[in-house]
Amino acid sequence: MKRYVSFLALPAVLLLLWLLLNNTLAPTQILLGAALALVLGRAAMALRPLRSRLRKPWAIARLLCVVALDVARSNLAVARLIWSRTQQPTPGFIRIPLELRDPHGLAFLACIVTYTPGTVWTELASDGSLTLHVLDLDEESHWIDLIKQRYESPLMEIFE
Repeated sequence: MKRYVSFLALPAVLLLLWLLLNNTLAPTQILLGAALALVLGRAAMALRPLRSRLRKPWAIARLLCVVALDVARSNLAVARLIWSRTQQPTPGFIRIPLELRDPHGLAFLACIVTYTPGTVWTELASDGSLTLHVLDLDEESHWIDLIKQRYESPLMEIFE
């Protein structure tokens, strides 16, 4: 039963988007949208040979709230840093050792880091360490703890 639900999730979303974009509930549009959604959903599944299994959905919601708050705080900090005439940014690169190995979790971590103003994911080394560029690098240990505790730990809980 779970297999059918996961197979129909993407086509259902595609059908909903089709109907919203066409702004109609006409039977012909529903049939056309359903046919396209099934074909495109099947094609998309063939392009993703590696499947992920999400564990602990509440951890996902909690992580999204943490990320939203961090993005808002980072926006304010970057704006304050840019508009400040007295405080000069101290940009720098740091290397963060990661324990996260799941490709989906790493992709999610890359998105989180890149969406947060003032930080950019620059490299994932073969030894599993992340190189991060930070706009205002005061303390390396602060950034290492932030990435590992606030992001990596919940992502490992979700994906591994």
